[in-house]
Amino acid sequence: MSDLNMKERFLKALKGEEVDKVPVLSVTQTAIVELMDKTGAAWPEAHSDAKLMAELAYASYEVCGLEGVRAPYCLTVLAQAMGCEVNMGTKNRQPSVTAHPYSDGVANLKMPENLLAQGRIPAVLEAMKILKEKADGKIPVIAGMEGPITLASDLCGVKKFMKWSIKDKAAYNTIMEFATDACIAYANALADAGADVISVPDPVCSPDLMSPDSFKTDLKPMLQKFAAGVKVPMILHICGDVTAIIPDMADCGFASISIEEKVKDMAGAKAKVAGKVTICGNVSSPFVLLAGTPEKVTEAATTALKAGVDVLAPGCGIAPDTPVANLKAMVAARDAYYK
Repeated sequence: MSDLNMKERFLKALKGEEVDKVPVLSVTQTAIVELMDKTGAAWPEAHSDAKLMAELAYASYEVCGLEGVRAPYCLTVLAQAMGCEVNMGTKNRQPSVTAHPYSDGVANLKMPENLLAQGRIPAVLEAMKILKEKADGKIPVIAGMEGPITLASDLCGVKKFMKWSIKDKAAYNTIMEFATDACIAYANALADAGADVISVPDPVCSPDLMSPDSFKTDLKPMLQKFAAGVKVPMILHICGDVTAIIPDMADCGFASISIEEKVKDMAGAKAKVAGKVTICGNVSSPFVLLAGTPEKVTEAATTALKAGVDVLAPGCGIAPDTPVANLKAMVAARDAYYK
């Protein structure tokens, strides 16, 4: 089994199958300023240029040793293609949605003609093709995209979305169905372009914003529809302390779930999802990888490995100012754990 390549190991680990060692990579945002400076592939240009996007993604493997390559670097690609206005950010600040096409209601919902040709989607698909060729079947290619609940909230605005969840269930369900259909189409296009796995951060699902009851009754069916419609394994990432919704996350049909360090009991989380999904995480992105020392990274990574994490990874998106040395330390901690 020690002759597994990185792609084989990652895909087996996601399925909960036996591997020689736990993979170490990031299923969430990977671009950091040090890599931008080293490659010349910097934000915001690398959000829209396929070659720069792919080069920056590949550097996380080539320079840091992470056992996978992941692009793009924000949760606004599909939202922008569907009519949201987006501020493209800066070298160390991600793009963000600034205006919403359906803030007045769902009466005029309309899927863009030829959705996959809109906005930055062609650049992302081309980057997937480049990464697939560079990875040569040996390194997993991971595509990131916003989840259907976050997309729905971007289309109408988070406040409006939350208001509809209480006062206008028809509009609420309509915009979620609309967003889910778009997510399925985009995810399958990413797979066709070369993505082995799709990572789906869906932060608006967080218990910080939506109640666990709402997740169970309203959001989970949309995530189940999404997962059932996509042809490659997917990973569901939800921000915050998701302890209360972990059993429901496990029922959504994704291959794996990604959790933050805010979930304090990793072993308990593993027990809750046993036989259903695997778990990626949960080395703290802000407090350990960004602000900590290599020694602190080693400690956090070892703790996660001892608790039984299936894929050792940052708990959330890597902050752009994170040092390369700390990402290398996470890889080294995994290596040392198996000596």
